Amino acid sequence: MINLIKLSVGSETVEAMTAWQARRVAQGPDGLPRHVTRMWPKRASEILAGGSMYWVVKGVIQARQPILRLDEVEGADGIMRCGIVLAPGPIAVVPTPKRPFQGWRYLKPEDAPADRDANAEADTPLPAEISLALAEIGVL
Repeated sequence: MINLIKLSVGSETVEAMTAWQARRVAQGPDGLPRHVTRMWPKRASEILAGGSMYWVVKGVIQARQPILRLDEVEGADGIMRCGIVLAPGPIAVVPTPKRPFQGWRYLKPEDAPADRDANAEADTPLPAEISLALAEIGVL
C-alpha cells in the first residue's frame, strides 16, 4: 500500500478545502470529490490497496482522505487525465510540516502522519500557523 500527498493550493484551512470539494465542479458524476491530475500514477494498484490522499494546507499536512478509485477523465482538450476519487470528508492527522512541492508525490505509510485522536482535542482546531509552529518544535 502507498499513499499520495498533495498541496491544497488556494485553501487557507481544511474546512475551505472541504467546501471546495462540495462544489459540483470538484465532483465526479457520482457526486464524490475527485482531484483530476495530468499524470496517471504508475503505482495505481498499491494506491488502490488502501491508500489515502494526504493534504498539505498552509505548509502543514493536516488531513487525509481515503482513495476509492482512479477514473479516466477526458479534458475539454481531448486529453485523458486521471481522476483520483476520494471518500467524502477529511480525516484529521497529526499536523506535520511539509515544504512546498509541485504536483502529487508518493508517501510511504511509515512516513505518513498518524490520524489525530478525536477524543484528545477540542472541538475547535488550532489555526494553521499555530499548528505549524507547534509541529516544528515537536509538540504536536
